[in-house]
Amino acid sequence: MARKKTDAPTDGGQQKKPKKVRWYHQIHQVYKLTVQHDPATRWWLLGSFLGVIALSVGLGFLFNQVVYLIIIGLPFALLTVMFILARRAERVQYGLIDGQPGASRAVLGTIRRGWSFPEDPVLIDPKTQDVVFRGVGRPGVVLITEGPAKRVVRLVEKEEKRMKRILPGVPVTVIQVGHEEGQVPVSKLVRTVQKLKPRLNRAELAEVNKRLQALGQVKLPIPKGIDPMRARPDRKGMR
Repeated sequence: MARKKTDAPTDGGQQKKPKKVRWYHQIHQVYKLTVQHDPATRWWLLGSFLGVIALSVGLGFLFNQVVYLIIIGLPFALLTVMFILARRAERVQYGLIDGQPGASRAVLGTIRRGWSFPEDPVLIDPKTQDVVFRGVGRPGVVLITEGPAKRVVRLVEKEEKRMKRILPGVPVTVIQVGHEEGQVPVSKLVRTVQKLKPRLNRAELAEVNKRLQALGQVKLPIPKGIDPMRARPDRKGMR
């Protein structure tokens, strides 16, 4: 008697593979999110594209090479559109997290080289949710505060004195995040930190990190919402 085949699938068919997200799908998603919060973006993109094409046509007539310069100008027009979309998408993403507790740490998480920022703050006021984050890099120790300028000063002074006592000779910089006078908006925080001048060499930086790690960090009672979704700007979408 012939043997029956038993290799037929019993699960009703093979499972479908998850659909791969293409780069143009990501760009479309970024575009939709950006236009939703910043409708003027579509006009900026259209205007920039037509502007570059118009410049190409004008140069084409000037040099009697209209078709050639339009072909050359097309990729430059697309690059201009992508650049403007990236900048406006970045602005929208910063605006979405601006003012939320933990927004500064979320933004600082995009710095990949030269700095280390622990996930948790070093100081928290449980009543007001004012926080102080600490980062270490070649410019020294930087303390990032969130909260009203007058109120947060008293909170950060404690950590500033502690750092100067533990790390004598190491520069300690305080940056207040906010929209009051003397404070830095979230959208400019990364640029502000990266502009700090290096003061430590690699060996000194390693020693500072080693000493801070040896001290450990006291676990603080973090209020709910201190780091909303650990939000970080979508770097892929901003490329």
